[in-house]
Amino acid sequence: MSRFLPCPCVLFRLALIGALIAVFALAGCGRKGPLDPPPSASLAGDQGAAQSGGAPPVMDRQGRPIAPPGPNKRIPLDALLN
Repeated sequence: MSRFLPCPCVLFRLALIGALIAVFALAGCGRKGPLDPPPSASLAGDQGAAQSGGAPPVMDRQGRPIAPPGPNKRIPLDALLN
């Protein structure tokens, strides 16, 4: 009877491989598209700031505002990539 039962370490490895496959398969799930705005965001506040004398935001071809470029922050992974 012991010939037909695999070693417990083999069962553990198969369970671990199955769990990893499930994790990677579920990691790819999600909704594709732009981020949702925060609940407190409103377009009325943005228009008031633009009309108060500030520079108008730069728009793309679809009329969406383009964010200004931010500072170039380096992370430890940059040392490996460069």
